[in-house]
Amino acid sequence: MTEDADSALGRAERRLLRRIYNGRTVPIIADDRSFLTYKEASRYLLSLTPEAREKAYAAMKSGAVDGPGSL
Repeated sequence: MTEDADSALGRAERRLLRRIYNGRTVPIIADDRSFLTYKEASRYLLSLTPEAREKAYAAMKSGAVDGPGSL
């Protein structure tokens, strides 16, 4: 396994992010940044360290459940 594969988002994470951001009209706030599309969110997550990525992913997941237009 390469270093790039270790830093990539897993299949489950990618699928959930796609569900969260599909057709979203209200952005999700994570790390004091707003994300409206899957691409914005995934690019940001991939730029983080694994520990920071977990926290930001959890914040996005929580924001989708707590915010308007939730799953």
